[in-house]
Amino acid sequence: MRRPPEKERGGALLTVLLLVAIMSALSVVALERLRLSTRLSANGAAADQARAYAIGAEAMALDKIAVLSGRDTGMTTLAGGWHGRPFAVPLPGGIVTATLTDGGNCFNLNSVVEGLVAGDYAPREVGIRQFIALMRALGIEPAEARRVAASLVDWIDADSAPNPDGAEDDYYMQAATPYRAANTLLGDVSELRAVAGVTPEIYKQLRPWICALPNTELSPINVNTLSLDQAPLVVMLIPDQLDMPRARQILTERPAAGWSSTVDFWKLPALEALTPDMEVQSQTQLRTRWFNLALDVEIGGAQVNETALIDGGLVPARLVARKWGSDE
Repeated sequence: MRRPPEKERGGALLTVLLLVAIMSALSVVALERLRLSTRLSANGAAADQARAYAIGAEAMALDKIAVLSGRDTGMTTLAGGWHGRPFAVPLPGGIVTATLTDGGNCFNLNSVVEGLVAGDYAPREVGIRQFIALMRALGIEPAEARRVAASLVDWIDADSAPNPDGAEDDYYMQAATPYRAANTLLGDVSELRAVAGVTPEIYKQLRPWICALPNTELSPINVNTLSLDQAPLVVMLIPDQLDMPRARQILTERPAAGWSSTVDFWKLPALEALTPDMEVQSQTQLRTRWFNLALDVEIGGAQVNETALIDGGLVPARLVARKWGSDE
């Protein structure tokens, strides 16, 4: 066999070394992709397991709400320290933390209209006044508050004629990314960010105080579960007649076991001289119907967050909305 010339031997060696380098690089890439695929598969399995545990925690919360909703006593109070207190349940290789709060102690954004079906929604003056009163209690300028409230009504109602200070499709179609008004109830609080006049600053101020219940009813305020820092929700009840100091005084005077009737609440000296209409008086409640559930599940290196709205007025209590991920 003829041996290659001496001068060609270095070229052959270089070719072999280059092939080895290329094969090594391809092997590294293949191994890295295999490791990434394995990791993604493991994370996916852990996330699925975490969601399954979250759904199991929902069932536990529904059983708890059956008691908290006051079906037997007719009252939901802060007794037992359940409100806003994280409750941790150990899991194999992880933990789930559940937090329940009163989901009706907020301003129901859908209450600025009245009606039963889309296309039939009309402005509700008392709801609009309460929304403006809440915004003013939070320090939002009156002109901005009126614009946000009017624009929210236009966002929900079915007509295309804007209310004074409001906005309809003609306004939204001029945006950098054109869109239209929903013409139906809000399904989630975050939709408010799309409404004319709602700046990021205003939304941030409003977010802890608002909700989007699946109806047009006035916010069912449970006077027995309000905390002292929720005094703006009391101010909201009777626009232009209540101020923050008096609202705080009312909550400070609440009996340890809660008011036994809403009549006792409205007979308080701080409220006795005021003139709420019957709709507002019936808005105050002693039982909680809506509950917010926040779940945080950690297992196998995965973390899953869930927020849910539960209707405790049904028998049995029923989950009506669920959202995975952060609240926004």
